[in-house]
Amino acid sequence: MFCPLGDGYLVLEGASSFLAVGRALRRLPLCIETVESEVVQGLDSDDLVAASAPSGGPLAPALMLIELVRRYGMPLVVLPRDHPGSRRLGIVVSAGPVVRIACDIQRGTHPEQDVLCGADEFAGLVLRGIPGGVEVEGGPPGLAIRTVPPLSTGI
Repeated sequence: MFCPLGDGYLVLEGASSFLAVGRALRRLPLCIETVESEVVQGLDSDDLVAASAPSGGPLAPALMLIELVRRYGMPLVVLPRDHPGSRRLGIVVSAGPVVRIACDIQRGTHPEQDVLCGADEFAGLVLRGIPGGVEVEGGPPGLAIRTVPPLSTGI
């Protein structure tokens, strides 16, 4: 299903969790920091920045994380497997042209940006950035999809 999207967000809501997705809006380098190295991945304007809240919670922090990556170039930090901080990550972020949701990975420990930890109800869902929007493939029956306007960045 194609969902048109400008500079706001697409929010996919399940029974107990959600995904928020925004387009990158511009070409930018995405720095991915691991314990061993730094990897720089380029993003194009139609690529996606996705935030997953596998246990649910408020939407605002997810949108703020998307903005930190796409507007301010904040790097993504990848924790080592079995890091104790993984269980405290309520929201995790991934970015790239395609983002696949997996429920069998540990939060915050996956350096490959085409996979994002999500709740069981989103297992197998695939998001693709395409010119002017997002293509959503898969997902649970009755998946609610809505758009949210961009956050105000004026302080």
